[in-house]
Amino acid sequence: MRILLWVATIVATAAAGWSGFTWWQAAHDDGVARAVVREDALAAGRTAVAGLTTLDYRQAAPGYQHWLDLSGGPLHDELAADRQGSLDRIAQAKTVTTGKVTDAAVTEVDTGAGTAKLIASVELVVTPEGGDAVTKRNRFQADLTRGPDGWRVTGLGQVPTGETP
Repeated sequence: MRILLWVATIVATAAAGWSGFTWWQAAHDDGVARAVVREDALAAGRTAVAGLTTLDYRQAAPGYQHWLDLSGGPLHDELAADRQGSLDRIAQAKTVTTGKVTDAAVTEVDTGAGTAKLIASVELVVTPEGGDAVTKRNRFQADLTRGPDGWRVTGLGQVPTGETP
């Protein structure tokens, strides 16, 4: 009977040790950290793409400033360099555009460099002054960079869609 008690104690100790080791291993797994970064980039990217595809010509200056706040790197520099020209074109177009991200995914993430790539499906509702709203569906790819203030979109481009048969 004593031997059975010792065997049970050894097995229980080994099982507890193994459980503790696997818990520690999971807690320190690089994949967990990468998943957290991926989720942060996805949430920030969805919000930024929606914001960068939304603009009301009647509030163009604050809307454009919002674009600048969401952007970084080359995209921010491009937007900042052509601010007045863009505001003039927005005033001439007299449209209200609202972007809604319907689906998105992070396709690449580099936790060390603080970069990610995101693809997003966006529903755009474009309403010209005095006209009817038109709904368009576009796909975008966004390059994201993490900085001290969070993720910023450093590149944004429309992904061409293939023709369906």
